[in-house]
Amino acid sequence: MGKALIIGAGGVGSVVVHKCVQNSEVFSEICIASRSIEKCNALKNKLDGGPVKIQTAQVDADDTNQVIALIEKFKPEVVINVALPYQDLSIMDACLATGVHYLDTANYEPPETPKFEYKWQWAYKEKYEKAGITAVLGSGFDPGVTGVFCAYAQKHYFDEIHYIDILDCNAGDHGYPFATNFNPEINIREVTAKGRYYENGKWVETEPLEFKRVYDFPEVGPKDMYLLYHEELESLAVNIKGVKRIRFWMTFSERYLTHLRVLQNVGMTSIEPIEFEGKMIQPLQFLKAVLPDPASLGPRTKGKTNIGCIIQGIKDGKPRTYYVYNVCDHEECYREVGSQAVSYTTGVPAMIGASLILQGKWRKPGVYNVEEFDPDPFMEALNKFGLPWKEDFSPTLVD
Repeated sequence: MGKALIIGAGGVGSVVVHKCVQNSEVFSEICIASRSIEKCNALKNKLDGGPVKIQTAQVDADDTNQVIALIEKFKPEVVINVALPYQDLSIMDACLATGVHYLDTANYEPPETPKFEYKWQWAYKEKYEKAGITAVLGSGFDPGVTGVFCAYAQKHYFDEIHYIDILDCNAGDHGYPFATNFNPEINIREVTAKGRYYENGKWVETEPLEFKRVYDFPEVGPKDMYLLYHEELESLAVNIKGVKRIRFWMTFSERYLTHLRVLQNVGMTSIEPIEFEGKMIQPLQFLKAVLPDPASLGPRTKGKTNIGCIIQGIKDGKPRTYYVYNVCDHEECYREVGSQAVSYTTGVPAMIGASLILQGKWRKPGVYNVEEFDPDPFMEALNKFGLPWKEDFSPTLVD
């Protein structure tokens, strides 16, 4: 049993807290920390009183010294970072200074540039090795579970993996004309950026949303999906040996894209600061302020998500195809933890990754992506903690 510091108390952070409390065999005590102490205290008031002790704290995760002070006070064994991606490096620095293990769900992003790259965090590898501590990067669903799915396929079903298509379908309906299911800044930057995929040792760049396919998702039905760049492609291209092509697809409704185009056309998705009433603001940050809070979508979201990997390769000299996926129901997630499925599918894997660090199953000095660890205990925990996975050995392929 061990202690975990959870930084971030939004939709994903709330799920992580709920799931840590459910897993009292591993977590003895948690501290929930955020700029908003009110959110932390609300979670404590809701969940306190069980075998897992709960503390709360206020912290500005942009300030490494504040994070260091909190770590030194609470003395956790692992920090679960579900704050903003802009804050990854300041929290990694604090973990390095205090000798505490680190885990996050998304790669670092510079606030001023929509980049989705691991280079800034991979640069910490030698420092973490020398400190004797572990950093696990991208332990959400995508990135996260998708990487574990690939590692599981590589371990159990393939001698060589040649093609990977990651499919992310959210068929949820929140009833608003336009809203994002997670942080609007991150979501909109991701969707409006140019696409990329890996093929034959090279990165191929595409225009935003240039390639569209229709896929019939199990338990969901046919949905439009578009090729995007997603950060797990970068690590999987390195860690899945012999892979020839990796692509990432995400579903969007025509209504969502129409609203997004209008917002783009009037400049509201820009991250270039403008002067307004004597202050410099980013239009995208203003848009975030007026859109519904993703954490508020839980009680009104209906439908399901389906996220998985279609993998093609060779086993015993013969071609093999394998589709592994999870289907999650928004309303069931809300009944269990008070959050919709997009937060749920990110928060559960974060708790699982942290629990494996605490148990010593995912612990080695350095900085690693999830597919570099043994996938089996993670896959077992997915079934136990609410994200059961299914397999199909003759799926429809993406052309």
